[in-house]
Parts: sequence; C-alpha cells; structure tokens
Amino acid sequence: MGDIDLINRDPNNINGHLGTLIFTDVIGEVEGAHSIDCVYTCSYKCYECWKGLCYKIATLCCGICIAIEWGCEFAAIAFCHIWCISPCMKIVDINCGLCTRVYRLCIDCCCTPCYESMGGIFHHFGKK
Repeated sequence: MGDIDLINRDPNNINGHLGTLIFTDVIGEVEGAHSIDCVYTCSYKCYECWKGLCYKIATLCCGICIAIEWGCEFAAIAFCHIWCISPCMKIVDINCGLCTRVYRLCIDCCCTPCYESMGGIFHHFGKK
C-alpha cells in the first residue's frame, strides 16, 4: 500500500464538480438587490465556515464506518469476480469455443459445398 497524498485527495477528479461549489454558486445578488456589504461579507464567511465544519463533523462521525462498508462492498465484488464470475465466464468461453467449432463444421460440411456449387454456376454465367 502506497503513501496517501494528503494534498491532492481526488487525483482522478471523481468529485471535481463539488470543488467548484463556492458561495457565489449558491448566493448571487443581482444588480440592484445588494445587501449591506458587511452582511454579504459575514454571510460569505459563515457559509464557508459552516460548510467546512459540517463536512468535517459528518466525516468524523460517519466517514470511518462508511469507508469500512465500502471496503467490504468492493472486497465482496472482487471476491465474486475472482471466485465466481471469472470461472463461469471461462466455462462459457470454453463451451462457446466448442459450439463455434461444431457450427463451423456443420457449415463447412453442409452449406459450403452448396455455396461453392452455386458460385461455380453463376461464375460461368458471367463469362461470355
């Protein structure tokens, strides 16, 4: 297990759409409807503070338990794929390979001679 990057915690940008959720995305005062500057500034500071604080409290209370659940979920998925799905797919692959050989043999024995004969007949019609 490698070291955890505590700076870039979303290197694959799976939640990049949440990082852009800033105060002005939520509160937007149009021209002609401005609050008092100190109210707007204080609102901005409160929004940022409580957004960060609530997120930290939620992760403190629930983050570890949720991480355990997701770890178990992905472990179960990996287990099912490794021990059940992949072997079943190998059986299907083997059986389909056999079916392909039987189908090809039937086509080669039954249909190919007819098609070659018809092709030979039409080939002679094309020559003048």
